[in-house]
Amino acid sequence: MTDLTPIRRALISVSDKTGLIELGQALSARGVELLSTGGSAKALRDAGLTVKDVADVTGFPEMMDGRVKTLHPKVHGGLLALRSNDAHVAAMDEHGIDPIDLLVVNLYPFEATVAAGGDYETCIENIDIGGPAMIRAAAKNHGDVAVVVDVQDYDGLLTELDANDGNTTLAFRKKLAQTAYARTGAYDAAVSNWMASAIGEETPRRRAVAGELVQTLRYGENSHQKAAFYTDGSGRQGVATAKQLQGKELSYNNINDTDAAFELVAEFDPANGPAVAIIKHANPCGVAVGATLVEAYQKAFDCDRTSAFGGIVALNQPLDAETAKKITEIFTEVVIAPGASDEAKDIFAAKKNLRLLLTDGLPDPRKPIMAYKQVAGGMLIQDKDVGAVAPEELKVVTKVAPTDEQMQDLQFAWKVAKHVKSNAIVYVKNGATVGVGAGQMSRLDSANVAAAKAGRMAAELGLDESLAKGSAVASDAFFPFADGLLEAAAAGGTCVIQPGGSMRDQEVIDAADEAGIAMVFTGMRHFRH
Repeated sequence: MTDLTPIRRALISVSDKTGLIELGQALSARGVELLSTGGSAKALRDAGLTVKDVADVTGFPEMMDGRVKTLHPKVHGGLLALRSNDAHVAAMDEHGIDPIDLLVVNLYPFEATVAAGGDYETCIENIDIGGPAMIRAAAKNHGDVAVVVDVQDYDGLLTELDANDGNTTLAFRKKLAQTAYARTGAYDAAVSNWMASAIGEETPRRRAVAGELVQTLRYGENSHQKAAFYTDGSGRQGVATAKQLQGKELSYNNINDTDAAFELVAEFDPANGPAVAIIKHANPCGVAVGATLVEAYQKAFDCDRTSAFGGIVALNQPLDAETAKKITEIFTEVVIAPGASDEAKDIFAAKKNLRLLLTDGLPDPRKPIMAYKQVAGGMLIQDKDVGAVAPEELKVVTKVAPTDEQMQDLQFAWKVAKHVKSNAIVYVKNGATVGVGAGQMSRLDSANVAAAKAGRMAAELGLDESLAKGSAVASDAFFPFADGLLEAAAAGGTCVIQPGGSMRDQEVIDAADEAGIAMVFTGMRHFRH
């Protein structure tokens, strides 16, 4: 492979026409001959550029609605021929094949078509064939050919040509080739995963995973770990699609915690009122609803003021000035919301390090998506936990039934428990968490931790009794013994929601009856490991 290779002839065939004219003009000004197809050729020609149609090179017109246009030896020979191989050069001479030094291709918008809800046939027609074939050919022959698949690489290409008197370096072509193979790999992954879903194949023999770089992170979970952030192409609203208005660059832990916060607050429909979630280390330290956003924030903050320091705040409604003022009273790492008023933005602007992320909406908490977890030598893939239980599906199993007010708090607690690391116990009162026990090895320990937090916060607030007094209690999985339930009752819990399903369910029910508390079964658990 030679280092410097000149760009004399370029084939341009793009679906996304962004920057096309400027690129064509820049290449033409450098004396590069332009070949093109269909709409790309028309756009370049309409801009006054001299362009040769690929159909004139191959001797065949575009046919079959554009399905066949570049699949021809005069195209692929021009891309694949080794310039230093005498036999290859002789074959080119014999068959009238001219070399192609630069390929610029971006693919049919398959991912966008799927995201827009295209039907099966429309999605099929947006699967590119000729594009990936040319990209792979050019990338394989990167010793002689440069291949560009992303609009954002146009400027880099022109800079490279200027720096090397119209040539590209081998190192540059290698980098472009890697990007090209990653693009076709991601494209094929999108097609295969869509098709698996379309035909109802839940566990395909092979599952492809792909992503597009959002940012290179300073480090990962710890400073000795390298990390980067990628989008998955799903378009799901959240931290990956949010616009950062201000603040320092997000860290790995910021991104992880912000995602946890926004997914949790999305459980609460903004049409039903404001909701706020405060997250620390991927666990909620306070969640609440209120008549106003600032009221919801204050109630969430009062669950665990200590842990809220340096936390992540997620809102289900646009940030307003009053709430912005309240949030800035303590150190907060990140705030994410589906919008913000100009007044709120101005208030945050005084806190240069406070990161503000805005989205176009909330993630759909009921939309199934895939969740991935890497293990040694493999990968676990499952549906994201989008399970929910309707009020009419709850089963009262005790002699005492919950009141309407208790039932509202039970359902609130159940939504929160879904987002707490197992084993999870959540105490809720009046639409706000008052104690959260997360990630303990036993459910009894989680009940103790949550109760202790509720007691400490009551003392900090100057109250005579624990915040857990009169609360509703949620457990993400069944109580294997009655001890955890009795601990919750001793802390002040008056009603409990849990999945049920233990061989000792009756023992737990009897304990609840003896304690005089109401209990409902959901029939669904929410492990979160």
